[in-house]
Amino acid sequence: MDIGSILLILALALLVAAFVARPLLAGHSSVVSEREHRISALLAERDRLLDALLELDFDNQMGKVPEDIYPAQRASLMGRAAEVLKELDALEPQPAPAGDAVEAAIAAKRATSGDPLETMIAQRKAAMQKDRTSGAARKASQPAKTGAKFCHVCGKAVQPGDRFCPNCGAALG
Repeated sequence: MDIGSILLILALALLVAAFVARPLLAGHSSVVSEREHRISALLAERDRLLDALLELDFDNQMGKVPEDIYPAQRASLMGRAAEVLKELDALEPQPAPAGDAVEAAIAAKRATSGDPLETMIAQRKAAMQKDRTSGAARKASQPAKTGAKFCHVCGKAVQPGDRFCPNCGAALG
C-alpha cells in the first residue's frame, strides 16, 4: 500500500468515528415535557377513536354489526372521544383545526397576506377555473372527432401523440 491509500483510509475512519461519536457528545437536547407528551398521547387517542368510529359505522352499513349492539358501541366511543377532546381543549389553548377548517384557515391567511405571489396564485386559479368552464361549454357544442386512435394490442383509446399505450405499454407504430 502506498501512503495515499493509507491516508485516505485514515481520513475515512476519522469521519466515521466523528459521525458515530457526535450524538454521544451532543447530549440530550430533545427533552419532551410531560405536558407535550400528554398532548401527543391524547392526539393519538383521538385519531384512534375517530378511526374506530369510522370503522364501526362502515361495519354497520355493511351489516357486520348487529343493530342492537351498534348504538351502545357508538355511544361508548363517542363518550370517550368527547372526554379526550375536552382534555385536549384544557391542555391546548387553541386546538389545531381539522379537515376543511384547515383549508379555510389557510385560505384566510392567504387572503389577508399582502404577498404578491399569493395574489398571483389566486388569479391563476380563477383563470384556470374560468378556462375549465368555458372549455367544457366549447366541447359540448363541438361535434365529436372521428380520428380516435386505439391500441392494436388491448384496444384501449390512446392520444394522437402517444408512442406507447398507457394501458398495456405496447409500442404504437
